Amino acid sequence: MSEEKKRDKERREGEKEEQKRRRKEEKARLRAEKTELREARKREKREALQELRELPMVEMGTGEELRCGPVSLHPEEDYAGVAAEEETPAAGPVRGPRPMTGHGREGEERAVGETVCEEKGAGEGFAEEKERWFSRLRRGLSRSRTGLVTPLARAMAARRFDEAFWEEVEDILVGADVGMEMTLRLVERVKEAVAREKMREPEELMAAFRMAVAETLDSGDRALRYADSGPSVFMVVGVNGTGKTTTIAKLAHLLRGEGKRVLLAAGDTFRAAGIEQLETWGERVGVHTVKHRQGSDAAAVVHDAVESALARGIDVVIADTAGRLHTKTNLMEELKKIKRVAERNAPVTETLLVIDATTGQNGLIQARQFKEAVEVTGVVLTKLDGTAKGGIVVAIAHELGIPIKFIGVGERLDDLHAFDPGEFAAALFS
Repeated sequence: MSEEKKRDKERREGEKEEQKRRRKEEKARLRAEKTELREARKREKREALQELRELPMVEMGTGEELRCGPVSLHPEEDYAGVAAEEETPAAGPVRGPRPMTGHGREGEERAVGETVCEEKGAGEGFAEEKERWFSRLRRGLSRSRTGLVTPLARAMAARRFDEAFWEEVEDILVGADVGMEMTLRLVERVKEAVAREKMREPEELMAAFRMAVAETLDSGDRALRYADSGPSVFMVVGVNGTGKTTTIAKLAHLLRGEGKRVLLAAGDTFRAAGIEQLETWGERVGVHTVKHRQGSDAAAVVHDAVESALARGIDVVIADTAGRLHTKTNLMEELKKIKRVAERNAPVTETLLVIDATTGQNGLIQARQFKEAVEVTGVVLTKLDGTAKGGIVVAIAHELGIPIKFIGVGERLDDLHAFDPGEFAAALFS
């Protein structure tokens, strides 16, 4: 055998050995990754189950019949004199009257400020609950008030409403995440009011800002929409960590208080222990959860939930969905698939986007992307008690044209309330 053939043979053998070595290393790497992934999922599941064990016990709803009474159109007057930070909230779940939601037992829509539902024989109790909620809302907005209203009050104290003052006001509003465009509109509107009414006192100027914010937020249909007959499907969407699962539980609790029959669909089949977490909340609220195994097709879960709702005479199916980044096109397409599958048997009347208020302008970006991917019908803002930039509420309502339907300022089941612009402005500027 010539030297050249020997070298070719050695080279081929060397290449084969190198390929074997690389395949062996690749297999070892894949095994290590799989092991690491399994351990990570086990760890996530242990942590999630631990969270479940630590969840507070709540009293199951009973869904008593409701009746309605009049409500003032001027919440700032209704809440005058309500104690602020000094008041201690009642411990545990609220019994008696349910929170105001702006929609009735059979789904008829009513504008906020016209009527509100309360339980039978709970007239005085309802007024107390209303004051208690406003106090919690005001306390929950304390950080936003410190970041927005306190600097405004300091700027107004000089009583020099010149150009330098208005520039300072613009900086304060932008710093509170109101957004540049909305800031300029608010300032212009208040300027016109100051000139028209010849305002000179800080209290008058603050009242003008409160009215301007309330008017800006008072847009869109904030009432939940229901199907004319059969079950209505509410899809709940959003990125990870916004509080979708707990929001679903709070919404189910609220709807049960209105006399609705509710069913949950555990469509978050990807997150470790996501199904178990929703099921546990469902048990504590007193509603059934339709579920499949982890990793199942989310659309199939929602399909089965709708079939079950039709068979059992359920009013509302609330469908959880996997938390997804708003930049992932394939995951956003899955939301469209879930909606298509659900609407074979029941209309998706609401697609509620849950946004963590503490994310500020990033929450606005999320909302834009979800709005482009699916028909978002309303926004639920959570964790308002954890942010100093409550101005994001104004930015979302103005820039997106999507009504804010609910806000959350705490972890309790009754800390999710229908959004009322006048009430919110009164609590923020009080």
